[in-house]
Amino acid sequence: MHTRWLIAIGGLVATLALASALATGLAPAARAEQTRLVRVGISNTVADVGNYVADKRGYFAAEGLSVKLIPFDAAAMMIAPLASGELDAGGGGVAAGLFNAVGRGVSLKIVGDKSSSPRGMATGALMLRSELITSGRYRSLADMRGWTLALPAQATATSATLDRYLATAGMSLKEMHLVYLSFPAMVSALQNAAVEGAFMVEPGITRVEDLGVARWIAGDDEMSPGHEIAVSLNSEQFLRNDRDSALRYMRALLRGIRDYTDTVEAGHLHGPGAEAMIAILTEYSLIKDAALYRRIRMPATDPDGRLNIASLEADLAYFRAQGLIKGDVQVADVVDSSLAEQAVRALGPYRRTQ
Repeated sequence: MHTRWLIAIGGLVATLALASALATGLAPAARAEQTRLVRVGISNTVADVGNYVADKRGYFAAEGLSVKLIPFDAAAMMIAPLASGELDAGGGGVAAGLFNAVGRGVSLKIVGDKSSSPRGMATGALMLRSELITSGRYRSLADMRGWTLALPAQATATSATLDRYLATAGMSLKEMHLVYLSFPAMVSALQNAAVEGAFMVEPGITRVEDLGVARWIAGDDEMSPGHEIAVSLNSEQFLRNDRDSALRYMRALLRGIRDYTDTVEAGHLHGPGAEAMIAILTEYSLIKDAALYRRIRMPATDPDGRLNIASLEADLAYFRAQGLIKGDVQVADVVDSSLAEQAVRALGPYRRTQ
């Protein structure tokens, strides 16, 4: 009887120990079986900050995910692997090419905000050569008619923003001479007076200001407040075949974005969490100068993943009016907001903590 009692007690202790191990993550074999690999395309820019933070702070791991961040030279290069399911998630700018890809049957969805322009949080800006301002050649937008402007690419949200801004002076992009350059190349073009102006992002904006070669004319938050500039994307295969993992990825991503948002004030990193955020950004992104992060203007990403649908509709209409859209694709064909909405129901609406 005594022996049977000891055996029973021993079994109970073993059961409790196993339960404790599972609860505290001390059962690696069982945990490994639950881990799902998620392949995410990134551009190594500040706008990917939600992924950086979620990876560094273990938010992906807490959701049972092993996330592989795969860098791409351009967001457009993510479209094909997203369509094939080689990538589960990624992100890129709002552009005619994105709508056309879905119109051709490419299987991907816009699932959340990646970069937008609420008031006071400019993602990019129109910069003009300083000498044009000091000499009096530039006094108002109307003086820019016929000037050479550098843009990062054709048929993007940037084009729509600038065209709308020029329209306030009765002008359009069709009256400008446009060249398409990488953001680093814009710095040289302004220095060499090869262009009158450029639509730039950080750290290029701060770079040309420091050099004294160009001045800020208007940010995209002024030109097009709340504009949906870049979006988070999911492969439809990911959403269809493993929506649970897609939801877990979104929850972790939003936690990372919320941590970042907590550290941004008036468009700059600020407050008690700023230095820790700078450390993450210098580790993961292409900008390795920690001091630069203390000076540059930081982009906005909605901490609840909300999309500005009206902005997407307006840009699609703009691209269509420019003859850039093929077929009858609609915003509803491209967007699935339900994933972010479901994640926010689990996390609760964002509230600033710092």
